[in-house]
Amino acid sequence: MEFRHLVSFITIAEDLHFGRAAARLHLTQPSLSAHLQKLEKSLGVRLVARTSHEVKLTAAGREFEVQARLIIAQMDRAAQIARATADGRSGTLNIGYNMPASRHVLPSALARMSSAHPDVVVSLWEKRTGPQLDDLADGGLDIALVYGHPRTAKFRYRRVLRNVPLVAVVGEGHSWAGRPGVPFAELAAQPCVMFAREQCPAMYDSIFGAASDSKISLNIVQMADDPGATAHMVSVKSLVGFASLPRASSGGLLAMGTSSVAVKLFDPIPTIDLYAVWRAEEINPAVSSFLDCIDHADETPRMKNGLVAI
Repeated sequence: MEFRHLVSFITIAEDLHFGRAAARLHLTQPSLSAHLQKLEKSLGVRLVARTSHEVKLTAAGREFEVQARLIIAQMDRAAQIARATADGRSGTLNIGYNMPASRHVLPSALARMSSAHPDVVVSLWEKRTGPQLDDLADGGLDIALVYGHPRTAKFRYRRVLRNVPLVAVVGEGHSWAGRPGVPFAELAAQPCVMFAREQCPAMYDSIFGAASDSKISLNIVQMADDPGATAHMVSVKSLVGFASLPRASSGGLLAMGTSSVAVKLFDPIPTIDLYAVWRAEEINPAVSSFLDCIDHADETPRMKNGLVAI
């Protein structure tokens, strides 16, 4: 069964006249008749009863017309979806993000995307930088919103938020909890909880870079790759953890049953930039559509009153 044979049959069913149907299809009558014969042969049933005076559908033909129209409509819909997907107006898009992206990038970008491309199905996945980039490389994500940009030709990137401050996170009973801010050099005397570098290289490097600038060494006594685990640790032990200001000020570091506060660090203030990252050989047109919906954000998130309770 060929698609053109279905089109020919439906045209015959509409006109019930071979001459008019052939003219509409820009075919000769013998060619149109051949299409019908091949279709009937493939089905093993007679669809059209034709005499010298009239053309009408058989009972099988009337039932087959209904199904044939559904097939034609589905093919038309498939063609529309294919064109829309190729133009980035339809399809699916998997986006990874972190807390600053959730607060400063996604709300406006998703609103624009929904308005401009309502047929694109967007799925969101909150993850740290390392896991996001792993999933981007494996095809699990189409766009990663991460700290820092990867230094590999496999990815392309665009900065979307600059100078996101990092803060210290301590328990409410810690001596720093009531202070508006702490010079970075004072970390030399504090036991710290840190995450593995592969979880978020840019944040890790910013913290240790600030330590180097302050001419101190950090005393890392525990590791915690999950922000919630960090919150638990600092709430029960006299430790100092680290978080981005957007995560701390939104309560994103708060874990069940914990009580923590974020304290400003200065001299220097460790900061990181947020980037949109995608594959260099990207084949999903919706990626470009979403990137067009992202603001070039130069805004720097700021600490209010030097202290944020979370």
